[in-house]
Amino acid sequence: MSTQLEEVEAEALKLTAEERAHLADRLLASLSEDAEVEDAWAIEVERRVAEIESGRVQLVSAVEAIARARTALK
Repeated sequence: MSTQLEEVEAEALKLTAEERAHLADRLLASLSEDAEVEDAWAIEVERRVAEIESGRVQLVSAVEAIARARTALK
């Protein structure tokens, strides 16, 4: 591993878990051929997490979600 990469890694590991997750997401998005789509998904994920954390939306179990989808398809 290069010295520069080791330095960046050491600095990244000092970040909080949330900051590291955000950094990892941005790094992965930079590898994508369509960064615009990846950025849009990242924004959408952040919006959905904020809705859950604020209590504006409630989570449902996978079983319930599948049951609702099956009912909607009938």
